[in-house]
Amino acid sequence: MKKKWMLIVPLLLFLLLTMVPYAHAEALPDISINVGGSDGESSGTGTVTILLLITVLSIAPAILVLMTSFTRIVIVLGFVKTSMGTSTVPPSQVLVGLAMFLTFFIMAPTFNQINEVALQPYIQGDITQEQALEEAAKPMKEFMFKHTREKDLLLFLEYTQSEKPATYDDIPITTLIPAYAISELKTAFQMGFMIFIPFLVIDMIVASTLMAMGMMMLPPIMISLPFKILLFILVDGWYLIVRSLLLSFSP
Repeated sequence: MKKKWMLIVPLLLFLLLTMVPYAHAEALPDISINVGGSDGESSGTGTVTILLLITVLSIAPAILVLMTSFTRIVIVLGFVKTSMGTSTVPPSQVLVGLAMFLTFFIMAPTFNQINEVALQPYIQGDITQEQALEEAAKPMKEFMFKHTREKDLLLFLEYTQSEKPATYDDIPITTLIPAYAISELKTAFQMGFMIFIPFLVIDMIVASTLMAMGMMMLPPIMISLPFKILLFILVDGWYLIVRSLLLSFSP
């Protein structure tokens, strides 16, 4: 008998829970959502606009990484973390956040110029969308052109069999972006190599000392890590790294 009640009680609870929504169904109002207008042409235009907006938002991280100073900064900070041998300190979120805010700081003059010549006139209706995009591309081209090596730029111009442009305004942005990206990668690796040298010297000294003392089973990283952290603190490493990054983007 107890087994039958144990089966019936859960069944009754299940029926009550399933009947509650239907009991209040008549009290709920009908809600309808219409997207777009009644005109077919305006609806199609709105759909295209939404699709373009979603596309821009999806490629926004790539724009931030490849068209700003973010690439160089985050790679250099990554080299600092790797050269010190601290795999989890500082966390990757902290380094990415620092790189992002340094990017906003470095790119502030360029972003202000875009706001003045493109965004605000477009919001006020003085220029069209196409004109706004053209005006917004000019400050970005100027910034990327200053930090792009001529060798890297000629690589993509020769591939497309384009003539050598007279000014940076004549360079297609699809050509300038990859040239700027590989230039930033080279610069970042050069700075990372200079960061590695002092920490590598400490590792070699510690490893040689341990070998001379016969402590071959003791990992050198356990001894060298405190010395590397101490050196980084004594020379005020974060100040030097950030200062070097800011100077590398100085006009």
